Amino acid sequence: MTQATIPGYVPLAEVVRSGMRESVHYGAVVGLSPEGEIAYAHGPVHDPMFPRSAAKPFQALAMLRAGADLQGASLAISAGSHGGEDIHVAEAERILASAGLTADALGCPEDVPGGAAARKTFYAEGRSPSRLYMNCSGKHSGMLAACAAKGWETDGYLDPEHPFQQLVREAVEDMCGEPVAHTAVDGCGAPQLAVTLVGLARGVQSMRLAPEGTPERSVLEAMSAHPEYVSGTGRIDTELMRRVPGLVSKVGADGVLVLNAPTGETVAVKISDGDAELRARTLVGVTALKALGMDVEPIADHLTTDVHGGGGVVGTVRAL
Repeated sequence: MTQATIPGYVPLAEVVRSGMRESVHYGAVVGLSPEGEIAYAHGPVHDPMFPRSAAKPFQALAMLRAGADLQGASLAISAGSHGGEDIHVAEAERILASAGLTADALGCPEDVPGGAAARKTFYAEGRSPSRLYMNCSGKHSGMLAACAAKGWETDGYLDPEHPFQQLVREAVEDMCGEPVAHTAVDGCGAPQLAVTLVGLARGVQSMRLAPEGTPERSVLEAMSAHPEYVSGTGRIDTELMRRVPGLVSKVGADGVLVLNAPTGETVAVKISDGDAELRARTLVGVTALKALGMDVEPIADHLTTDVHGGGGVVGTVRAL
C-alpha cells in the first residue's frame, strides 16, 4: 500500500491556558470572495483531502439530478448529519416510504441518537439501536429514493460503481471543477471522494451562484431554511444557520467545515488533528469569513472558544 505524503499543515489556532500557550491546532483554510477568487488561504489548500460530511450537498444534488422528489425538510436532511431526534427519524422514514421502501433497505450502520437529550430519551424508553438513528440515515434515505426514481437497483447502492454513486462522482467533479483524487469508504459506508480544500469551497459556492430554481441552488436553500434537519438541537451547524439567515454551514468528520454566506463568500477548513471537540474549526472558519469582509456580528462569539479550569474560564482558543 502506498503511503500518501502528509500535507504541510500550518498553525491555525492556539490554546492559551492561564496566559501560557498549551497547544496548537494545525490545518488549512481557504476563503473565496463572492467572485470566486482565493482571497484568504493558509496551509496546503490545493492538496487532496476528504470532505467527509461536508460533501453531503453534492450527494443531495445527485439525488435531485436522478429525479428524487426531495424538497424542504426532506432535502435538508438528505444533505445533513442529524442527531437522531424523533423529527429526524420520522423524516427519514417518510422519504423511504415515498419510495416504497423501509428502513431495511438502509445500508448505513445501526446507531443510537447523537444528541444528549435525544440519547437520554432513547435509553429511558428502552429503544434499540437502528439504522434510522445513524446520523447519515437521511442521506441514505435520499440515495435510495433517487435509485427508486431512476429505476436502479437499491441493492448495492453504496458500491462506487453503482449508477447512483457514479452520478455523485459526476456532481462532485462538476461542482468542484477538479477530478476526484481518491475514493475511500466513509463512516456510513458510502463512497468518500477526495478533492482539494479549494475544490470543496468552489463546489459549494458554485451551488450558491447557480440560478434560482436549479437543483444546485435548491439544496443550499433547503439547508439554510431547515437547519434543524441538517444538524439538530444544540449543534453548531443549526446554531450558525439560525443566527445568520441564508448562511450554509456543514461540518465534516475529522476537522472539516464549510461555510457559505448568502452574499457568496465561502470558507473551507480542515483541522489536521481531527478537532474532536469542535473547538478550532468553527473559530477558524468564522475568522476567515470576517477577513473576507462578511459581517459576522451575529456569530462573533465564535471567533474564540473558552478554555475552562476549576469551574471557570481560564483561557481561550483563538485563531493565529
